Amino acid sequence: MNPPVGILPAAEAAGLLTNPTVDMDLGILRGQPVLVIDQADRLPPDAAAVLSDLPLVSVGIVPMAGATGSGASAFDVLVSDADDAVAVVEGVTANPMAAVTCCQVLRHGAGTGAGGSTHAGLLLESAAYGTLQGGPEFARWLDGRGRRVRPEEAEPPLLVDATGDVVRLTLNRPRLRNAWSAAMRDALVEALRPLAVPGDDRPIHLNGAGSAFCCGGDPAEFGTVDDPATAHLIRSSANAAPWLDRLADRLTVTVHGPAVGAGLELAAFAGQVEATGAATFRLPEVSMGLIPGAGGTVSVPRRIGRQRAAWMCLTGATIDAATALAWGLVDALID
Repeated sequence: MNPPVGILPAAEAAGLLTNPTVDMDLGILRGQPVLVIDQADRLPPDAAAVLSDLPLVSVGIVPMAGATGSGASAFDVLVSDADDAVAVVEGVTANPMAAVTCCQVLRHGAGTGAGGSTHAGLLLESAAYGTLQGGPEFARWLDGRGRRVRPEEAEPPLLVDATGDVVRLTLNRPRLRNAWSAAMRDALVEALRPLAVPGDDRPIHLNGAGSAFCCGGDPAEFGTVDDPATAHLIRSSANAAPWLDRLADRLTVTVHGPAVGAGLELAAFAGQVEATGAATFRLPEVSMGLIPGAGGTVSVPRRIGRQRAAWMCLTGATIDAATALAWGLVDALID
């Protein structure tokens, strides 16, 4: 689907959105997976309220930075001008199923407000992720990436030092830039589980060996589970995210180099995220026909809001450490 996308002024969009047949005119199955509206802060509340129910990505243009009107908060993404909207539209039209699903999850997931259940948010994310695993966009990405096979690794995927007053955990696949694997996930859960017992209040520090904190999911493991339903049950039974969230008040993550996909998603659960000046952050899953699947639809919007989280997902853009600090994705920059 690559429909032509125009920019509607707020007044015209208001008339369209308040029409009782709007669901028959707009949406991914109607050939329009994205709607761009100018002067989004002027959209009336009754029209803006409709956006959350539509199966499309809503992009609002708000020319003045920080301008927020009654309708601006309802949009999936806010940009400052038409040129900035282009990158979002391109990301949506490249993988419309994943893009729309991503924004639907971000609208209704546990990252959208204080008190949202982490468990419920992770279940919603996993179910949506599993659905997309059975879709044509992910199949296309799998066909284009080629088959990769990893030899057995002699070193453990996680190093654990729990001998002192601080528990130090190190992601340990430096040759692969600490690509997130099932073995690394299981080792991290195994290390975190005993730290959650009553009476253990030791600080926990998590970092990565080598040149990167974590470059995201290991490409060799994508598509290796027989079916999406089984993959969902694995994610909902063996996810590191709930343990990181449970231990967040004691957890400090130090990011150096790239934190991509799962690397960023898991780090964002920590109560304290530190980053070197050379650290970078990216969420590429929509470009693969998927959504973040390691907890990112919960952890990232809790830190930066769902609109910035959606922008990162839909554009796949890399942000630097200074931007991450300004947004609240990290809490401090270190040498």
